[in-house]
Amino acid sequence: MRVSGVVVSHEQPDELAASTRLLLPQVDELVGIANTPDSVGALDVGVELIENEQPLGFAANANAGIRATSGDAVLVANADVAPHPGAVRTLAAFMESREACGIAGPQLIFPDGSWQPSRRLFPTVRGTLVRRTPLRTIRPPLEHQRSHYGLDDRPAEPTRSDWMLGAFLLLRRSMLDEIGGFDERFRLYCEDIDLCYRAARAGWERWYVPAAVVEHAYPAATDAELFTRRTLWHWLGIVRFVHKHPERLRAL
Repeated sequence: MRVSGVVVSHEQPDELAASTRLLLPQVDELVGIANTPDSVGALDVGVELIENEQPLGFAANANAGIRATSGDAVLVANADVAPHPGAVRTLAAFMESREACGIAGPQLIFPDGSWQPSRRLFPTVRGTLVRRTPLRTIRPPLEHQRSHYGLDDRPAEPTRSDWMLGAFLLLRRSMLDEIGGFDERFRLYCEDIDLCYRAARAGWERWYVPAAVVEHAYPAATDAELFTRRTLWHWLGIVRFVHKHPERLRAL
């Protein structure tokens, strides 16, 4: 299986340089996307660069990278990741072994080595209202929504998943061609949930592969503050997801 890599940088020049350096030996071709002029610095030879004239959302950037590559599978990643050696090939080998696997995600860990809850259930109305409103100060999600985050289930072997954080996902190109790639109407947030949900509806499997390990400097910006520009983007993403998939309103 030939694997392409796409790394999207939002004003993260140092992170882009570091992540692409780690990915170069793990993929067959690699594209870095600079979303703004401040998003790129010196890159190693072998990294193709796409520089935007104006900022785009993550989904639009990911699709641009996918169109610029030709691998049987495409690794789409944030710039703030540090894949361990062999992480991409581990995901690719698993995907190649299962024809129905459309999306494969690694075990994400924080830079201090602690485990990161990246494998999650599709959102419910009640759970989302708690996580994204002041109700979360009364019922902290990490205490009362343990099943959503998979906090009590840390498998050592590959396991199927509803969806996984879009920080580092290997995507089968034939699946992307079938379902249409990322929905570019999502500016930031929820595009990964939407992609996984559409893949599920089309019959593609999503797998969490813990043997592939990737460090992710997850800022959890929308968890830290309730009223920011990113919070607004998150809510717009939630509204768009529900508008697209109104049947999720029945999932309380």
